[in-house]
Amino acid sequence: MMIINYYIIPFSLFFVSGLVVYSTKYNHFLIMLLTLEVVVVSIFLFIFYFCSKFSMEVFMSIIYMALSVCEGALGLSLLVLITRVYGSDSVMTFDLLW
Repeated sequence: MMIINYYIIPFSLFFVSGLVVYSTKYNHFLIMLLTLEVVVVSIFLFIFYFCSKFSMEVFMSIIYMALSVCEGALGLSLLVLITRVYGSDSVMTFDLLW
């Protein structure tokens, strides 16, 4: 049971560091998307590890990864749209959207 802690600690640090960077470095939309993907990948690693550790189906992790790919594609399309319309991916230009 002690071996679980050796895998949970790096995954937790990966997740928490992604959240910290997401909440502190919000100047550019691209940085926000990249840190959001770090959080998504860390959650995927949690799901995959626990499914493989406890002999459960990994089908849930495949569905989660497919949905996270859709989320990434949507984020990139928003990034391209904002960059083409406003000429910058700075978050400070988002107040012009409202």
